[in-house]
Amino acid sequence: MKALIIPDSFKGSLTASQVANQMAKAVKIVFPNASCTITPFSDGGEGAIEVLKNEAEGKIIDCYSTDSLKRSLTAPYFLFEDSQSAWIELSQTAGLIQLEEHEKNPLKTSTWGTGIMILHALNQGCKTIYLGIGGSATHDLGAGIISALGGRFYDQKNKILEPIGANLSKIERIDLRNLDPRVKNVNWVIACDVQNIITGPRGAAHTYAKQKGATKKIIEELEIGSNNFARVVKKQFDKNILNLPGGGAAGGVSAGLFSLFNAKIEKGFELLAQRINLEEQIKKMDIVLTGEGHFDEQSTFGKLPLKVAELSCRYKIKTFLFAGKTSIKNLPDLPCLKIYQTSPAIVNLPDAMKNASHNLESKVIEVLLRFKKQI
Repeated sequence: MKALIIPDSFKGSLTASQVANQMAKAVKIVFPNASCTITPFSDGGEGAIEVLKNEAEGKIIDCYSTDSLKRSLTAPYFLFEDSQSAWIELSQTAGLIQLEEHEKNPLKTSTWGTGIMILHALNQGCKTIYLGIGGSATHDLGAGIISALGGRFYDQKNKILEPIGANLSKIERIDLRNLDPRVKNVNWVIACDVQNIITGPRGAAHTYAKQKGATKKIIEELEIGSNNFARVVKKQFDKNILNLPGGGAAGGVSAGLFSLFNAKIEKGFELLAQRINLEEQIKKMDIVLTGEGHFDEQSTFGKLPLKVAELSCRYKIKTFLFAGKTSIKNLPDLPCLKIYQTSPAIVNLPDAMKNASHNLESKVIEVLLRFKKQI
């Protein structure tokens, strides 16, 4: 039995590596002679650096930066072997993971620290910046990154605005005259697997801001700010970002960098999959195990587990998807895919997260024992 174990993290409870190791342990209990290929993975957001460290040629670079509330920290990025390109995870500096629950508020957070990290990579001589944008605590349309690189945002009174979500609605003018000159010569690639645009019912605020601490009132304020940012960009740079697929990811970072830095938006899963030759690995497997913390409607917008399942089902390989919680009405039409919730049906969230490791192992064993009887 050859098993590929390729999960995302269970956010808030288990890292992708912890999920993968727990799955492998369960596989070995049911199939003692199984050969397990453990590949904690990412869709280009959180966890991508870990994937690259294990699978790609290059090294981890640590640099001083700030979190989304501009508090000092040291954070890593991946510098590829040629020293011409770097992979930067926005979540390392502007992520939810650095914030306590009471600190979460996308009106107050900024991607400034990510911009500082990008500057560090530019100082290493990088000409290509890959930006993985999952797990953000921000909704500033990349204003923080742009400001850290020399851009400025002004209000009606010609006052410089702090690059935070609350100020998006106040922007009247964007000044790029003092932008770091290297920005224009960089190949900007945003790793993004979701298709959400920046506004509307499936836009950035309505889809993602609640998990970042937003109330209904804050969501509406962010919606107004996003529309205003798009208005100014259209007026000054003649670019329409309102309907840009993927533009709403990470609080609109994709849209902001697309409009002002000519960034390309590419599928993060595919970028990483190419780096580790994932398709060739999958072809050799008997089963594939994947998963994430919450499998819901957002997961169908291109999240990692479904991407893995689509690839493995292409070769008719049995695929098991485990999630701490499942709440999806329209199941994907993939005959080889089975989806399982690991947490008991009647349990509160804190207890489910505390017991995530045990619940995961138990469910994987239960499912594989049934599978073993069928083969």
